[in-house]
Amino acid sequence: MSENITLLIAAARDAAQNAYAPYSGYHVGAALRLSDGSIITGANFENASYGMTLCAETVAIANANSAGRLDQIRDIAIVGGPAGQVGIHKVTPCGRCRQIIKEVADITAHDIPVHCAHDGGCDTHLLSELLPHAFGPANLK
Repeated sequence: MSENITLLIAAARDAAQNAYAPYSGYHVGAALRLSDGSIITGANFENASYGMTLCAETVAIANANSAGRLDQIRDIAIVGGPAGQVGIHKVTPCGRCRQIIKEVADITAHDIPVHCAHDGGCDTHLLSELLPHAFGPANLK
């Protein structure tokens, strides 16, 4: 695994420590690498109404958007698990997050690699593998 991916995973692991997960106890951190090598992170943020919960990937992408850097996202690392066991098992983005990442992929014209870290290492999937036959902005034309 490259040093860049290792640093991205470490940033996602650190972000998971900031998760607000009082209902599930499941902490997830996400880290985005931008085109200049900088990293933006996010952690999941639960809500008592469940449906309003924000996933770590969505928070990180919203942070990049707020910084005016949405078009600079190049890859994503995700780490998650029960509190105190973050990173033991592989976590992949939920369907909603895959769709949000698809929008970013279309904006960046880049098939975004998603690095899913776990105790055994890291499995990398291209967004197109995680969400084949995706619906995106081009379908609205």
